[in-house]
Amino acid sequence: MRYALGVEYDGGDFLGWQRLAKPGVHDSSTVQSVLENALSFVANSPIETVCAGRTDSGVHGQCQVVHFDSDAVRSPRAWSLGATSQLPASVCVRWCQPVADDFHARFSARARRYRYRILNRGVRPALGRQYLSWERLPLDAAAMHRAGQHLLGEHDFSAFRTVHCQAPHARRNLHHLNVSRHGEEVIVEVQANAFLHHMVRNIVGSLLLVGRGEQPESWLAELLAGRDRTLAGPTAPADGLVFVSPLYPAEWKLPAEVTL
Repeated sequence: MRYALGVEYDGGDFLGWQRLAKPGVHDSSTVQSVLENALSFVANSPIETVCAGRTDSGVHGQCQVVHFDSDAVRSPRAWSLGATSQLPASVCVRWCQPVADDFHARFSARARRYRYRILNRGVRPALGRQYLSWERLPLDAAAMHRAGQHLLGEHDFSAFRTVHCQAPHARRNLHHLNVSRHGEEVIVEVQANAFLHHMVRNIVGSLLLVGRGEQPESWLAELLAGRDRTLAGPTAPADGLVFVSPLYPAEWKLPAEVTL
């Protein structure tokens, strides 16, 4: 039987999503490792998982979608509650449901969503600091939003990929980019068919230069056309980034929060 899970995690305790040790080796350094250990405990046999999109060290997950196969006879409730009981406090399985054998957490997804939160005030945060980036200089969120619209559509995003990115090409389709201010917070929300390694954080790093008035709004279009990572802004810190969720066609009958 194949199952899909919705997994929530605080990435601050981990070296990213991807397992570093071999399957079956007890390891608590990555989200995938602790999740597979917990699921294997419930199944009483080794479990390997596939996720919708790997996250880096320090990046959080609101609803990461995972699939796995198991012959163990367990109810969805037993999988979700049983696994959560074996997970550290920074990880939980929000839901579990059986899916068709051809469902794939990564390849069946049609889009991914991220949110980046910036506390924009003169003093660094004390409360909630693990989920916020901080910028002390005033930001023009409206200018950041207008600049971000230059990136919409299908383009080569080489200017916003890390040199360590292993993707075979840099073409991605950015569906949506919104920058808004909510009191002292500036929030960047993005959706694309897929993302390159560090793509969101590199876009935010460039938008911050526009928000501080150091670059014009048209600069994002120039960076995109130039395809040169060395000319773009710095990579924004991981703390403020949350992988909100992947999105799937309705045919898979997954919860509404991950359905197009």
